[in-house]
Amino acid sequence: MTHIVAEELTKTYRVPIREGGLGAAFGSLFKPRFQEVKAVDSISFSIRQGEMVGVIGPNGAGKTTTLKMLSGLLYPTRGRVEAAGHIPWKREKRYLQKISLLMGNRSQMQWNNTVYDCMTIFRDIYQVPEAAFKARLAELASMLDVEKLMPKRVRDMSLGERSKCELILALLHRPEILYLDEPTLGMDVTMQLRLREYIREYNRRHGATVILTSHYMADITSLCPRVMLITGGRLQYDGPLPKLADRLLPYKIIKLALADKAELTQQLLDRQAIPAELTESGEGVCTLRVRKEDAIQVSAMLMQVYSLAEFSITDPPVEAVIDKLYSGEAGL
Repeated sequence: MTHIVAEELTKTYRVPIREGGLGAAFGSLFKPRFQEVKAVDSISFSIRQGEMVGVIGPNGAGKTTTLKMLSGLLYPTRGRVEAAGHIPWKREKRYLQKISLLMGNRSQMQWNNTVYDCMTIFRDIYQVPEAAFKARLAELASMLDVEKLMPKRVRDMSLGERSKCELILALLHRPEILYLDEPTLGMDVTMQLRLREYIREYNRRHGATVILTSHYMADITSLCPRVMLITGGRLQYDGPLPKLADRLLPYKIIKLALADKAELTQQLLDRQAIPAELTESGEGVCTLRVRKEDAIQVSAMLMQVYSLAEFSITDPPVEAVIDKLYSGEAGL
């Protein structure tokens, strides 16, 4: 069942422009000039209920703007969205009770309040029954190890502590759609792992739809079978992450160690007509890069020519794919 659908979703900002200097500043008061900047440009997609989708792209690509339109914080310049049977920017109460928008760099909590006071405010806003509130708060506080933070003022907490409490606020009313923008920002590695596990379990138990943006690729790879790549405000790719890697980095990584501790060089590979590129060598271990279609042939040639103590074939790390995308070296 389709839970979220977007058609030709576009957001254009009218940005003032002027040259530097006092004269230009004074002139802009009487004859201001503007240019239109498309933050999101004709994006279309559909998401089934219960799907977990990762949205990736460089800074300024339009990821957060897209989430803000889906949650109803922004009106689109053009296009249509329907989420859980509602038009998000109408801000209907029934829709707001079904969703949560968590932004890792924005706080929903009042700085002078204690954490527990913030929790009770959200309980009242979303009209969560007292028994359900206590049970959910106890479960989430235990999982995220924040029981000791409840009497603490928000302003006195670290970024990681606030991030954990923000997640609790986002889940107290059991939303069926989670919009998560950098949810693990500021958390240590251990807490990131626990948070991912809880989001996965929440999705499994409650059938929630999750749209996640993150610059921590571990968040994306561990939670989201499907990714949408946005660059320059446009949707460049929508599908499984491994297929994106196949398109951008069509090679395999071979790691090997020679049994006699000998050194392998690019000259030796060329002399033996082995179609592989030596990318790293040291402490008896060598790393080769080969085209995917040559991987089996190269493996057979290496095993025939050399006595190997170790041997493995892997795909390039996801981080290499993303770095290629963000640096503008990849063409889709």
